[in-house]
Amino acid sequence: MRIDLNADVGEGRIGTLGQDPALMPHITSANIACGFHAGGPAVMRSTVALASAHDVAVGAHPGFPDLEGFGRRELDVTPRDVEDFVVYQIGALAAIAAAQGVRLQHVKPHGALFNMAARDAALADAIARATAVIDRTLILFGPPASELIAAGWRAGLRTASEGFADRAYRPDGTLVPRDDPGAVIHDEKTVVQRAVRMVRDQTVETVDGTVMPLLIDTVCVHGDTPGAADLAARIRGALLEAGIEVKALRAD
Repeated sequence: MRIDLNADVGEGRIGTLGQDPALMPHITSANIACGFHAGGPAVMRSTVALASAHDVAVGAHPGFPDLEGFGRRELDVTPRDVEDFVVYQIGALAAIAAAQGVRLQHVKPHGALFNMAARDAALADAIARATAVIDRTLILFGPPASELIAAGWRAGLRTASEGFADRAYRPDGTLVPRDDPGAVIHDEKTVVQRAVRMVRDQTVETVDGTVMPLLIDTVCVHGDTPGAADLAARIRGALLEAGIEVKALRAD
């Protein structure tokens, strides 16, 4: 049994990488912000270099053009809009990575774009098309059994279903919105236990106490969470202790 451990990174301001240097040794895949919701060219370059130094697979983390709202506000966009700005962001990171001899492994939409595309087939197809036109070998991340995963299949892409150990789930399999009480789980012990359960048992307990099947290929640690590096280390250690191999998706 194996799992990928990913984190959203490259979301600091120019001149700082925030928690990323401490986080990077404990993850296997890095989702790098592409300048629209956070980050920028200099941060992207530095984050790619940091990931490469730790043998961490690099992926694009495209979001809405919404620096003020950190890409977590739903915007009124068309599929054409989404395809255009996702191509722009993946292409920018791919070029910055190529300049350092690094090839992208995956694409994971950020925030509100991720959530909207998970339920809207037209937006999901736009993201999949944007991914495929840059590189058909890229792996598209999305929630299990979501429109994003289905769009990836339709586009002929490899997909990876993602679980969130620090987020509360509704019984229908969607995440509890961040504005709702209890949406984010802050107790580290609980988060670590949930991560192991997701991978080993392929289940998660939802907000109403029911146990829901959850088949995933990768687990996310949010890089902007306080103490993210320590949490990632604890999750990785617990996974290894449970006999679960922690590797990037494209690793042999």
